[in-house]
Amino acid sequence: MSYTLSDFDYELPDEFIAQKPADPRDHSRLLVYDRENKTIKDERFYNIHKYLPKNTTLVLNNSKVEKCRLLFDEGKKEIFILNTANNTTVKAMVRPGKKFKEGKTVQLTKSISAEVLDIDEEGLRTLKLTPSLNDPVYNNHRHTPFPPYIEQNESLSEKYQTVYADDLGSKAAPTAGLHFTDELLSKIKKQGISQTEVTLHVGLGTFAPVKADRIENHTMHSEWFNISKNTANQLNKADHITAVGTTSVRVLESALREHDEFTSTRMDTDIFIRPGFTFKATDALITNFHLPKSTLLMLVAAFTGYEEMKKIYQHAIDEEYRFYSFGDAMLIL
Repeated sequence: MSYTLSDFDYELPDEFIAQKPADPRDHSRLLVYDRENKTIKDERFYNIHKYLPKNTTLVLNNSKVEKCRLLFDEGKKEIFILNTANNTTVKAMVRPGKKFKEGKTVQLTKSISAEVLDIDEEGLRTLKLTPSLNDPVYNNHRHTPFPPYIEQNESLSEKYQTVYADDLGSKAAPTAGLHFTDELLSKIKKQGISQTEVTLHVGLGTFAPVKADRIENHTMHSEWFNISKNTANQLNKADHITAVGTTSVRVLESALREHDEFTSTRMDTDIFIRPGFTFKATDALITNFHLPKSTLLMLVAAFTGYEEMKKIYQHAIDEEYRFYSFGDAMLIL
């Protein structure tokens, strides 16, 4: 069946968009959906170990969020670093665009300036920064890249990292993992459930709107991922795999699309998982509640079935779950 963008639209009251996480992290709500029985149960995340299959392997994305938003002049000027060529040359989104004209040097503070080397067709600037980015003069200007639907609140910076975040490089958090505490992960491990880590650096493309009416015509963004040799070996021996987050799903399914088994892999993926997709690696999924018309919502629909996704989301709205990055979670079995 071919789907249009409007098939993935839904109405959500603004008050359901979580502006801060549950405290403690694992006290968020958890919707448990059983694909075999098509049943929904309302729970708390700290009880997730009661529902995880005993033979599963949890796959965690250990990517760490960079403080890639540089704000100046009380937030009136912004450089959002997308890629870093070296300590002085970056590709970035800027604000206001009219200040950053090609060939111009913009004085951001008394000691920081940015020379605009190039402007591409999407409006992204290649900038030469002075001094270099490793200078401590930038420290007071670095901010966490919260999504646009969350108010900028630097006091929540650590809450926007998973407790196992390690490999710096994401522009957004792999949010399904935000619900785990060290204590809960330890409890799950003592239950005999194994855990392993992959890395996928989340790009801004995760928030890019789908513009194509027919979703199969959407051009998917690319993200870099890594699977170590030890993780590949562990995954090849796994009886059952639970992906923590859509980013982990992208890693797992991309890896098996390239090979018949998991191997040590470092590559970019532009995999677009939508209804009709055949999953080769993922047996269960832990994820948050995603934006309307988003590719993440389409991935969930591919995993549950389209009609069941609609049912799950309507239940979550009716029961007043908290949505998006700091919101509640679901476990799809």
